[in-house]
Amino acid sequence: MRSKTLASIAVTAGLALAVSACGANTSSGNGGTSETNSGSGTGAKVGVILPETASSARWEGFDKPLLEAALKKEGLDPDIQNAQGDVQKFSTLADGMINAGVKVLIIATPNSEVGASVAKKAQAQGIQVIDYDRLNTGGSSSYYVSFDNVKVGELQGQGLADAMKAAPQGANVIEIEGAPTDNNATLFHQGQQKVLKPLYDSGKLKLVQSQPIDNWDNQKGGQVFEQILTGNGGKVDGVVAANDGLAGAVITILKKVGLNGKVPVTGQDATPDGLQAVLRGDQYMTVFKPIKDEAEAAAKLAGALAKGDTAAADALASASTDDSKGNRKVKSVLLSAQLITKDKVKSVVDAGFVKASEICVADTQAACTELGIK
Repeated sequence: MRSKTLASIAVTAGLALAVSACGANTSSGNGGTSETNSGSGTGAKVGVILPETASSARWEGFDKPLLEAALKKEGLDPDIQNAQGDVQKFSTLADGMINAGVKVLIIATPNSEVGASVAKKAQAQGIQVIDYDRLNTGGSSSYYVSFDNVKVGELQGQGLADAMKAAPQGANVIEIEGAPTDNNATLFHQGQQKVLKPLYDSGKLKLVQSQPIDNWDNQKGGQVFEQILTGNGGKVDGVVAANDGLAGAVITILKKVGLNGKVPVTGQDATPDGLQAVLRGDQYMTVFKPIKDEAEAAAKLAGALAKGDTAAADALASASTDDSKGNRKVKSVLLSAQLITKDKVKSVVDAGFVKASEICVADTQAACTELGIK
């Protein structure tokens, strides 16, 4: 699958948000919680609940400030909170926002069950609900803003396939996937298999095991990978890791057995740690998903809904996403992603999503100099 330039992504997102495109970039952030109202605007109240900080720094480092800025730009008054992976806390935060009279609720949930429950309660009070980044399958949210997550998986699968072109017949692949309760993880896997399953079926590659990791728990992911690797006699030629956090955990194990840099590992989110690993050669690729575009799309949608302008909202969300569990189609804004290998890391810095100082450290400085990253 071809990668789009950042310029074309920006044009696509900025001028045609309603168009479905070909899935999350992060920053190091502060990893802290958001326990107080993060906005003090005079417009309609909009509640935002983010899922956690443990698996990825993106939620506090990028989504929170970008959503706050985008919602305020639309004249809205945002209250942005983080549930820290606690389902009960997520529900409690939602109850508080509903009781406070928010006009729109934007939710990125720990799992679909709590998302569906929250959406039902909000809608009973006449509050519009937007699923943000993660679709709550079996739920009732009217709109969904995210990336085309099947395409994200295809980028991961294509990255691994490209890295293993010269691998011997029957080369061993281990897949460390995301949380089974996260619909995005399911979509990533679907996309990966579009590329990799034909290679497994032909015998070009051999799938040793594919294992989802509860809660996207990086530590657990490393432990599971090590167990699978040991059970396969220490043999692995390629690893699908569903995001940069899991990739980092895998790389830690590969370092223990002297295989880091020799075994291609995929990732996702273009985190500073992930990009450093790509520059070092320990990780073959990551996926850059411009969260600024995602946040701005959600804010524009919330702005239309806060005014009761469903026609404008529908024009923005002209794509649709299948909710197989709920047997329905959800009006969606789907944005583009980009495959990032070592030679493309500079494009992420040039886009302003990470700083050169975050990725050009002692053991990557030579690579940064070679690639003109400064």
